[in-house]
Amino acid sequence: MTEKNIQEIINHLKTSGFVYQNSEIYGGITNTWDYGPYAINMLNAIKKYWISEFVRKEKNYLIDSKIIMNSNVWKASGHLDNFSDYLIENKINNKRYRADHIIKDLFPQINIEKLNYSELEKLIKEKVNEYDGSKCNWGEIRPFNLMFKTWMGAIENDSSKTYLRPETAQGIFVNFKNVQRTTRAKLPFGIGQIGKSFRNEITPRDFIFRTREFEQMELEFFCLENDANKYYKYWIEKCKNFVQFLGINEKNIRIRPHEKEELSHYSKGTSDIEYLFPFGWGELLGIANRGDYDLKQHMKYSNESLEYLDDEGKKIIPYVIEPSIGLDRLLFALLIDSYDVESLPNNDSRIVMHLDYKIAPIQVVILPLMKKLSEKAKEIYDSILKNTEIRVLYDETGSIGKRYRRYDAIGANFAITIDFDTIEKNIVTVRNRDNMLQKTIKVDEIINYLNDAYKTK
Repeated sequence: MTEKNIQEIINHLKTSGFVYQNSEIYGGITNTWDYGPYAINMLNAIKKYWISEFVRKEKNYLIDSKIIMNSNVWKASGHLDNFSDYLIENKINNKRYRADHIIKDLFPQINIEKLNYSELEKLIKEKVNEYDGSKCNWGEIRPFNLMFKTWMGAIENDSSKTYLRPETAQGIFVNFKNVQRTTRAKLPFGIGQIGKSFRNEITPRDFIFRTREFEQMELEFFCLENDANKYYKYWIEKCKNFVQFLGINEKNIRIRPHEKEELSHYSKGTSDIEYLFPFGWGELLGIANRGDYDLKQHMKYSNESLEYLDDEGKKIIPYVIEPSIGLDRLLFALLIDSYDVESLPNNDSRIVMHLDYKIAPIQVVILPLMKKLSEKAKEIYDSILKNTEIRVLYDETGSIGKRYRRYDAIGANFAITIDFDTIEKNIVTVRNRDNMLQKTIKVDEIINYLNDAYKTK
């Protein structure tokens, strides 16, 4: 994986319609990105399969809790008091950095989780004399809370202060009793949701890997304490299979259990599924055994019972297994994994995105050989649009060779060329993205051909 050039990939994603700089015409915002049409098509496909695999097939439930919640939610969850990164300022360039990022960049052999904040400060002050292209004169290290503050109503004071959620999970926990009561669900069962979260990162970096606004696909799976370890292992395997199902090569992922020093105070066990990005191994998603901490905390702060009444009338506080997937990171990994520059005869080459048909932004593109064939080509295009859910695009501009290259670089699985034989013999040419082989089929066989091709993958 390290042979892939990350800047080359990022440039391709920015120029080809996957990702745009946010507010670009005004100079942008640092490390804030908008998704273009092709990324949106992929994201929607990923969400669809997550709902199918994690909610529908598992007989779980889906909700949509809101981004702004009662501030007491974040007091109970511990985010107001404990959700911080250690910040340190270089007084020479007047920039602030996350202390752990400095250590990871310069001393990757050191286990950061075993260092407290004073040890971090001492290490940086004694060993780091130059960083980020500047000489260093370090200030004191201090905690920086990652919650985004905002205010509700017309007056900005402590009584109106609230926060943008840093995770979607708490919206599930506070609705546990509502969902259980209204669905009459029996343990074990899960509640999932897809939604935006916000973290005021000190130094967002690595393109869409670490951003201040991101989207999560989270499931909270409620079960009996005695069954928690069994389901913890089950969801680890389920998550690993899911990312491979979407098309990530198994050799580029690994399961990394957290060491004791890394565990959150509430965690009974956490494992990350990591991906080998060009900049090194990075967390793709995490699975945690959160125990009964969250429900107990919300019971304590709300004075409301979130207990589950079993068939024997016994009150139980369930354990929770949480598979949490960052949608942006998953998209990034899929794009990197599929990116390739292939050598061709005559010193030529092509960029090709070998994206699985399930998530490809365009699954088939319709290409008339010349504009005078556009009427028939649009007829075929409209037929696919009306009769299937296949992601299809129409393009009649440029030479056919350049159009093939354009859609190879976006990841379109098939290109259908309409030529004069289409008019005279009612046949089209279907070109395969991966091997560039072409096959002639009848027009009325197109939809069946595409559907059958997808079924075999």
